[in-house]
Amino acid sequence: MSSPPIPHDLRLVFWETTAGCNLECSHCRRLDVSRQLMRDDLTTTEAKQMIAAIARAGRPILVFSGGEPLMRPDLFQLAEHAEGLVLPAALATNGTLIDETAAHQILHAGFERVAISLDGPDAATHDAFRCQPGAFDAALDGFRSLEALGMSMQVNCTVTRHNAGRLDEIYALARRLGADALHFFMFVPGGSGLQVTEEQQLVAEEYEHVLTWIADQAAKQELVVRATCAPQYFRLMAQRRQRPSASSRLASMTRGCLAGTHICFISHKGEVMPCGYLPLAAGNVREDAFEVLWQRAPLFGDLRQPDLLGGKCGACEFRRICGGCRARAYAVTGDCLTEEPCCAHQPAACRPED
Repeated sequence: MSSPPIPHDLRLVFWETTAGCNLECSHCRRLDVSRQLMRDDLTTTEAKQMIAAIARAGRPILVFSGGEPLMRPDLFQLAEHAEGLVLPAALATNGTLIDETAAHQILHAGFERVAISLDGPDAATHDAFRCQPGAFDAALDGFRSLEALGMSMQVNCTVTRHNAGRLDEIYALARRLGADALHFFMFVPGGSGLQVTEEQQLVAEEYEHVLTWIADQAAKQELVVRATCAPQYFRLMAQRRQRPSASSRLASMTRGCLAGTHICFISHKGEVMPCGYLPLAAGNVREDAFEVLWQRAPLFGDLRQPDLLGGKCGACEFRRICGGCRARAYAVTGDCLTEEPCCAHQPAACRPED
């Protein structure tokens, strides 16, 4: 008997406001990073129409991302447009362009939270990953400017071997800065990230170790700590509870891979994708209404069917609360529905009989 589809209430939309960026980070999802705005970025009018359509689709949180969103001259106008539609908005930035003036503009534009990326506890580690000397200090200055104004602040951190041994220090830094949340993004190879060597990428057992550490920090409840692009985190949490009903309870709360089920990504030129690391388009907001694509696109329909998963993900007893990272599966195999390549768990159905 097939299992029912995963519900698809829309919680988060990540919008790549522009592919332009002032940095050239080694892990960027894009290959065509530009130091200036792109000619095929959505126009102000197109962006406003898209924002209105997102509001009609269920009022998720709209994350203004990039590239570097602060390079877009109409950013604050568009954030105010979202606020007028009662659409919650957040800003994800590298933080290096935030001076005192920009901090006040961000605050008054209506953003509810700002996430700034810190990929190491010091300048040497962060700047090497971001390929820009001075990026760490500039990001800290931007963070402190916003925190001083009372903005809710979040630290984002991409985890590879370059910083996996220093997560305690990154956690301590986030606390010293007064962050409300710390999100660890488990690296997904794609775009410029394909240049991150295999030697720098964690293997399945290392992922398990890092996710266990994240769970331990989250349990302290000193700030909100989350693992992102790490659906096996929810399988791990269910196993730690060691209760027969844990899987069903967790499934009603949240799940691992949310791509196409509870989140989606809109590129700078309007392509609607399951997430920012899965480069498959369900359609384009320049051609179809966003809410129609979210509800009816065949790609999203497939991702909402756990029984379509292949390999050990399809056989896994945790497939409804984990689902495996669809972007990582696609990056490694070219098939977004095959098994997660960075999972150490061996499903009961795949274990050899005694």
